Amino acid sequence: MHENHKKHVINYAGKEVVIETGKHAQLANGSCLVRYGDTVVLATITASKEPRPGIDFFPLSIDYEEKMYSVGKIPGSRNRREGRPSDAAILVSRVIDRPMRPLFPHDLRNDVVIICTALSVEQDNQPQLAAMLGASIATSISDIPFDGPVASVALGLVDGKVVLNPDAAQRAVSDMYVTVAGTKEKICMIEAEAKQVPDDVMFNALLIGHEEIKSVCAQIEKIAAEIGKEKFTYESAAVPKEVYAEVEDIALDEMKQAVLSADKTVREAKVDQLTAMVNEQLGEKYADNPGYIADALYNLEKKVVRNYLLNEKKRVDGRALDEIRPLFSEVGVLPRTHGSAMFQRGQTQVLSSVTLGGLRDVLPLEILDEAETEDRYMHHYNFPSYSVGEAKTSRGPGRREIGHGALAQKALLGVIPSEEEFPYAIRVVSDVLMSNGSTSQGSVCGSTLALMDAGVPIIAPVAGISCGLVTDADNPSNYEMMIDIQGIEDFFGDMDFKVAGTHKGITAIQVDIKIDGLTPEIIKRAFEITRKGRLYILDEVMLKVIDKPRPELSPYAPKIITMTIDPEKIKDVIGTGGKIINRIIDMTGVKIDINDDGTVYILTVDQQSGDKAVSIINGIVNDLEPGMIFNDAVVTRIMDFGAFVELVPGKEGLVHISQIARERINKVSDVLSVGDKVNVKVVEIDRQGRVNLSRKALLPR
Repeated sequence: MHENHKKHVINYAGKEVVIETGKHAQLANGSCLVRYGDTVVLATITASKEPRPGIDFFPLSIDYEEKMYSVGKIPGSRNRREGRPSDAAILVSRVIDRPMRPLFPHDLRNDVVIICTALSVEQDNQPQLAAMLGASIATSISDIPFDGPVASVALGLVDGKVVLNPDAAQRAVSDMYVTVAGTKEKICMIEAEAKQVPDDVMFNALLIGHEEIKSVCAQIEKIAAEIGKEKFTYESAAVPKEVYAEVEDIALDEMKQAVLSADKTVREAKVDQLTAMVNEQLGEKYADNPGYIADALYNLEKKVVRNYLLNEKKRVDGRALDEIRPLFSEVGVLPRTHGSAMFQRGQTQVLSSVTLGGLRDVLPLEILDEAETEDRYMHHYNFPSYSVGEAKTSRGPGRREIGHGALAQKALLGVIPSEEEFPYAIRVVSDVLMSNGSTSQGSVCGSTLALMDAGVPIIAPVAGISCGLVTDADNPSNYEMMIDIQGIEDFFGDMDFKVAGTHKGITAIQVDIKIDGLTPEIIKRAFEITRKGRLYILDEVMLKVIDKPRPELSPYAPKIITMTIDPEKIKDVIGTGGKIINRIIDMTGVKIDINDDGTVYILTVDQQSGDKAVSIINGIVNDLEPGMIFNDAVVTRIMDFGAFVELVPGKEGLVHISQIARERINKVSDVLSVGDKVNVKVVEIDRQGRVNLSRKALLPR
């Protein structure tokens, strides 16, 4: 049944990985099972037999699927089955996609789907690394055209030394986590989170990672040479040369003028007018293939923009290659938020807002290869259609929004103060108001300002910037790089190299490319350009608006009162089923979080309510002693011989009828009713632990 079943063993960063082919998912164009320790991932790739009609892009879809049975869990959803992909899974899908997409033929229009499914997971061997490896192998041995293989490796930095594919213990103490992918010749993708790692340390780590990538690619090539299928031929969707030549002859000079504008809307209007003119002249001739003209004009615009950059050292908005667009920032723009800021770079404009909450507001995370964890710092990114002048209804965050929010979160996570120093949950929302290049890095800048406006004592301010690249297809050594790329340079360029960091070092990187890879020379130059850019943005713009976190929180932000109780008393404060703690919250209007070590965090919007909660908790955890006074104790029961009074939730005592008033009374109910609030003093705790109280002792004489 499985006569083609083979096992291939490769060395992956010092560990043995078993690749099984010919046994699983045999109807796919390519498939393999990757066994990386006890982590097992199935990778498959399939392609449609015919191109999808009416599209002008390569329809590649990559999905990383998490199965909760892989870690011995039943899903927590209502139907007890996996639902939509988690944000973590979406981010893995993006990391697999970015290095692989440029290596498929650009003129391929057949649907291609890669699915990587995590079947078994252990924490030391991460499933996303097995998935990236499996995706490359499945594609390389399939019959689908692909200019690979590509391989990926994770990099940690522990005690100043680079660690390949760090295990769980190493990741917990690492100063960075970097995923780098590449071919034998070049680096194709970088995704990094770091704690202010110096640029040169990061660069050298990438070179170390690429050496391992070269080794893995060579091993994949051997597998493909042994069992790989012959690549199929496909119907190219490229515009015929004669059609392009005709469009270029008509529109070249006009296109050169149309793209020259610092205003995105003006430029797009000119290109639309030119498009209408070309369609008027050639539309009837190519009525059977209307996409030809649109594709030819796209290619012509791309050629013009790239030629300006590469050969004339000229940008369409008139800037120098190393010039950043006009910058603007302000803080405190929203009166009721806990912190807010707006950051603008050219026609990219981002509004960031900060909300502070209690530690119970942290976001619980289920990540397959990590112990159960949570996000105390959350960053959400929104990209409404009006930001690019389009009329579309909101459908919630897509993969791009999730990816950009995660990048901004990584950029700032390394400078967020510890829970001990600042015991708040922190949520930042970045709303893109205008978009024309690198909104994710605009979000980083705006969010740094908003955090300082909120009084969050961040370790250091962070700024982000991107740089671009155009290369000569006929002479790869001929290239130009430019800082602060706008949308048109991103669309038609070869690279979007985003770097965020502080004065001290890098906190996040994300690199997207459209070519087969980047040389060390280009990467080193990109670090130099982006470092210069982020320092300029910090010193010349951001820190002139606000140079350090505000000393006090917003009056609308909750205040946190911290106290410590005996851990053995935690159960007394919480009560059965949370009964006691919920009563305290109802009585005071505060929020309460209790750590296992007995640290209690009380969130309150006013000091009086917080002080009342402290008093109640102290009353619960401290032993009662004669002489203690309780104000606003509540009468719970009326008896003939006296009234029972709740001092604090869970503790009550008796006010004997003789201790209710200074004068003699006939009935308790003549003076007290259930629900009354009274001030009482502890006068005795008898041998049986019964608490005797006096109201009379506190009455004026």
